[in-house]
Amino acid sequence: MIAALVAGLRAVVAAFSFLTVLPFGRLVALDGRDVARGSVLFGVVGGAIGAMTGGVAFGLADRLSPLLGAVLAVALGTIVTGALHLDGLADCADGFGGRTPADRLRIMRDHTIGTYGASALLLDLVVRICALATIARTKEAILFSIAAGALSRVGGPLLAVWLPYAQARPGAGEALNSHPSQPRAAVALVVAALIAFVAIPATGSYAAIVATTGIVIAHVGWTARSRLGGVTGDVMGATSELVELAVLVVLVWMR
Repeated sequence: MIAALVAGLRAVVAAFSFLTVLPFGRLVALDGRDVARGSVLFGVVGGAIGAMTGGVAFGLADRLSPLLGAVLAVALGTIVTGALHLDGLADCADGFGGRTPADRLRIMRDHTIGTYGASALLLDLVVRICALATIARTKEAILFSIAAGALSRVGGPLLAVWLPYAQARPGAGEALNSHPSQPRAAVALVVAALIAFVAIPATGSYAAIVATTGIVIAHVGWTARSRLGGVTGDVMGATSELVELAVLVVLVWMR
């Protein structure tokens, strides 16, 4: 009983430590198994980050302006997550342009950002800020951000059970790929879907964002398999970023 409780607490700490820069990991020494167990709560962490960014945009929209509020909200979200998913998006944008799987993986390991990566980051941030600014004066900023944040974090657990780890060197994504679990991935998906449903109960909108999530994850996974031979931490990060952006845009479009 006590061992199960300790394992559960370690999983909670691992989920927040893996997806944010908040100092939860200083409380205990964590390993890959803790992160894998904590993956069932990735949607909770994503929803919490979404609530924070949406809340900032909503709270500052009248005091400053919707656009400036959205910029500051996105900036805060980037700081809290350590730009983890943005880094993955930039690396994938650069790497996928390589000639062979080996070249692509080598480029993705390079810390410098090329033209493709910079363009991907710019477009992602511009679209995200504009979408959030559109709804910043309404509580939809909070609700939409919660749904997008929760659904975006299921890509990693799902890709980990679908594809092998492609990088030869250990990386962030290896924590999930080394301990894949279909039941955990299923629970992570259900938890995220429930959070999104509470935030977006409208049947049409909810069905659209769930479908959007599935389409983005499937497309990125298929692309990673064909061009890399598997998944990496960067691919997982890029998937999260693209799902969150796509869900947010679909919700703004359908409102």
